[in-house]
Amino acid sequence: MAQRDLSLIIVGVAYPNRDGGNRQFEVAMCTPGEPVTLVPEPTNKADPAAVAVYSCRGVQIGYLSAERCVWIGGKLRQGQEMKAIFQEGSSRRAVIRLNLDGHDPALPLVRSGAAMPAADVSTMASDPDSGF
Repeated sequence: MAQRDLSLIIVGVAYPNRDGGNRQFEVAMCTPGEPVTLVPEPTNKADPAAVAVYSCRGVQIGYLSAERCVWIGGKLRQGQEMKAIFQEGSSRRAVIRLNLDGHDPALPLVRSGAAMPAADVSTMASDPDSGF
């Protein structure tokens, strides 16, 4: 069976954490391949389906987009094992790689020897490795 990996954009990177922590700084500290943790927030007043994303140092870097929270958060609440790693980031957003089967996700291949521009969402959306 083929491995089911998805690249997911993390939103809210520009906002500070409740404890005053700086998400942008934490994203800058992350390196591709580091594990990240997904945490459903059913008591989140803005969105009970929200899923927060934490770095391997336990600092929140943002949230899954609203389009993905309901589906992925529901699977997490049902106990489905998923693994996620940091893929890339910039001062405005981050991208993680998620495996839906509980396996270690693989970072997408870099094409033509050049890294994918961090701010180019259109390139990522058309990338067949993105999972979408």
